[in-house]
Amino acid sequence: QVQLVESGGGLVQPGGSLTLSCAASETMITLKAMGWFRQAPGKEREFVATISSSGYITSYADSVKGRFTISRDTAKNTLYLGMNSLKPEDTAVYYCAAGRYGSRTDSVDYWGQGTQVTVSS
Repeated sequence: QVQLVESGGGLVQPGGSLTLSCAASETMITLKAMGWFRQAPGKEREFVATISSSGYITSYADSVKGRFTISRDTAKNTLYLGMNSLKPEDTAVYYCAAGRYGSRTDSVDYWGQGTQVTVSS
């Protein structure tokens, strides 16, 4: 059962910008904390950003703080990740997630299938 669907990934140059989207359900986006994780080749899946079920509390990994912005649009049942000043080390598969508020992978109840982001010249 697919409950989260990511889109918006692609190839961008260093310093560029990209916005990822995650289509969810109305109940999920209002009742669950949601977030983004990423996994680079040969690396473990890591936390990127999260937003509380209320939409008022957010948290970011130090590596993306000041460059990425997590947001949601409850009218569209969509979660977003705005990414600016992209670096090659941001290259990874990005996963949308829903569950309990936190930065741990085991706080996640639902995962999307991922969307590839490649930052390269």
